[in-house]
Amino acid sequence: MPNDSFPLGQPGFVSDPIDRAAHLRTSDDTLFALEGHRDARAYVIHRDSLVMARDADGLRALLTLDEARKFGANPGTIFLGLRDGAAVFGMGISPAGAEDLLGRPDVGVENLRAVAARGTVAARELSTIAMAKSLVGWHQRHGFCANCGVRTKMAEGGWKRTCPSCKAEHFPRTDPVVIMLVTAGDKCLLGRQAQFPPAMWSCLAGFVEAAETIEQAVAREIFEEAGVRCEDVRYYMTQPWPYPSSLMIGCIARATTTDIVVDRSELEDARWFSRDEVAAMLAGTHPQGQTGPHAVAIAHHLLAQWLR
Repeated sequence: MPNDSFPLGQPGFVSDPIDRAAHLRTSDDTLFALEGHRDARAYVIHRDSLVMARDADGLRALLTLDEARKFGANPGTIFLGLRDGAAVFGMGISPAGAEDLLGRPDVGVENLRAVAARGTVAARELSTIAMAKSLVGWHQRHGFCANCGVRTKMAEGGWKRTCPSCKAEHFPRTDPVVIMLVTAGDKCLLGRQAQFPPAMWSCLAGFVEAAETIEQAVAREIFEEAGVRCEDVRYYMTQPWPYPSSLMIGCIARATTTDIVVDRSELEDARWFSRDEVAAMLAGTHPQGQTGPHAVAIAHHLLAQWLR
């Protein structure tokens, strides 16, 4: 069942204590002043990892800007918002800079999924870290104009890139993904991907395609991956998922067929699980060692809500 850090209905990356203060993004003078204030802080991102300071009390994700620069973070900062009146920024770091930090006693470069699952960082920080990770990654991947190919410039505190040649404006994107629990009476359909930890099973998921409704995406993905038809799609909740920048749309659906035909290019396996099996998987007591998704993920909460 969901643990104390992620109670039912509150997976990782959903609590958002920061004031995004979007009205401040258009004033460069204001942003420079906020960046220069002694209370300003930053999260430093390297690919799927977080650069953290190592203090006497352990690892700390929120860095002063001086610490971030000392660790080699890039000078361009992304304005994430205000926390208790102080500015919080996102910063990237080059692969060589991150490599130089490995093994240093005063710093840790930690995988964000592991940090979230272990509780190294408080759950209330994860949403802002996800924002930083998504935006840093977007800037690193979108340095050139998709319209004319000229290098673009960061604008509005990192929430836009502009092309000096054709004047096109580019904005960060969020990719909608449906993730669904499909049930048939007292059983639910779960699948395994090859990259999952051994014996772990989870809900099926897939990207929403162009001109497609959420309901259509749920039905299509379930049929494509497992050969099961479903209907009665109901919305549960959403979860930002910064890998690299998705919005997981949690749904529940009812199966109208139960024969499974697995698409091996998408899944390693798929099968029906009973309520008792799922309860044991989430509790870590399954007799065959089968496990479910961690409580940081919305899939865990879909299963826990179904059991409840």
